[in-house]
Amino acid sequence: MSSKKKIAVALSGGLDSSVTCLILKSQGYDVVAVTAKMIDDDNFEQVVKNARAVADKLEIPHYVLDLSEDFKRNIIDYFENSYKTGRTPNPCIMCNKTIKWGKLFDFAVKELGCDFIATGHYADIKEESGVFKLYPASDTKKDQLYYLFELSQEQLSKTKFPLCGYLKDDIRKIAQENDLPSKSSKESQDICFIKKPMTTKKYLLEKFGTKKGNFILQKNGEKLGVHDGFYQYTIGQRKGIGIAYSEPLYVSGLDAERNIVFCATSEELYKNNVSLKNAKTQYPLEKKEFPALVKIRYNMTAKPANVQLFDDGSALVLFDEQVSAITPGQACVFYDKDDGHLIGGGWIS
Repeated sequence: MSSKKKIAVALSGGLDSSVTCLILKSQGYDVVAVTAKMIDDDNFEQVVKNARAVADKLEIPHYVLDLSEDFKRNIIDYFENSYKTGRTPNPCIMCNKTIKWGKLFDFAVKELGCDFIATGHYADIKEESGVFKLYPASDTKKDQLYYLFELSQEQLSKTKFPLCGYLKDDIRKIAQENDLPSKSSKESQDICFIKKPMTTKKYLLEKFGTKKGNFILQKNGEKLGVHDGFYQYTIGQRKGIGIAYSEPLYVSGLDAERNIVFCATSEELYKNNVSLKNAKTQYPLEKKEFPALVKIRYNMTAKPANVQLFDDGSALVLFDEQVSAITPGQACVFYDKDDGHLIGGGWIS
């Protein structure tokens, strides 16, 4: 009986997941590749082909898991329903929760008998006194902790992130030196089911059609103009509003029932608190209230704040300084103010 630890890599056929397979194989793991088929179309058939080419090159077993029904229900329907109700979704976090560390994780552990799963995420897992914590990867530009706040202790204990100590340029070099089929692949898109030249706006227009509504100035209720559907807009958006006004205007609120897009100046977008629902921590905390560094969106610098967790799963975040464009539907994630590890997060309500 082999003493090798068996590990399943979520293999998309792209650069990061391909090099993940290579690194783990070189470290002596018994590596198998699992490609999740998200959508039953030509684009994802190509994903499967790309992944199979990598698995063949590395001489590792390759499994294709058809999760298209789960993906439709948990990701696409969630994405569409969020916009339909005036919220801005975060499909990558939901995909990690329900697909990669949901169905794929269960398949790898329960069906294939794997000890671990691995992905090409840029993050670092450290065990401290039996508690698993997520720390930033070496490549701070690629750090992906924000998208992983929903993972549990059980999932973290069975997960490896081999790219944690590498820079993106290192990964590309490794792929070229080992002549991996993915060596020239481009960065993956944020929303994998909306392929260029399709945009989110065009996608939503095709799904919901046009529906005339009003732009309203938030501070006094003045009608500023007409739009083709509130679901085309998100909080903090400036481009594409097309309203002539004495100052630059931003989307400040959405009323789904009345099909209204509220607008305000940049100063009026700032607030010092945010309410969360379905908040959680990745490990037990001694206190329900603590200082932290907090992000209300992925591409922002974490800001100092005080976090209060309540027994009903809600939370209140009070920022030291005001933050702009708090957006319902997005994730709010908290990090340790000293070493940057991920504490937990919740959903902006």
